[in-house]
Order: sequence, then C-alpha cells, then structure tokens
Amino acid sequence: METVKLSDIVLRWYPEMLPSLKKNELNSMIVLRDGLSILKPTDALEIIQYSICEHQDNNYLQ
Repeated sequence: METVKLSDIVLRWYPEMLPSLKKNELNSMIVLRDGLSILKPTDALEIIQYSICEHQDNNYLQ
C-alpha cells in the first residue's frame, strides 16, 4: 500500500491536466493498494476524475 498526492499521479501520466485542477484537488491524498509503480494510465485517469467529483461544490448554477 502506498499513499501519494493526486499531483504525483497527474504529473506522471497527465501533466497537461495540471493547470486545470484546483490546489485542494492536487493536494488530495490517494491510497493506492498496489502502489504507484504499477498504476495504469486508465486507472490514473479514473482516480483523477473521482477526485474532481469529490471536490465539487454542492451549489448549482441558476
């Protein structure tokens, strides 16, 4: 098991996404069961997407 910041995942697989993510999203701590070294790009993208959803405001645009 390994704990990393979301920013580590983004920098490794999708650095082009870095400017579009919020600081609190990038600082999220992610626990990886099998570690960062065997994480696949598709799994990394799923983690990034989930983190974005978790940090969204509950406010709706009107």
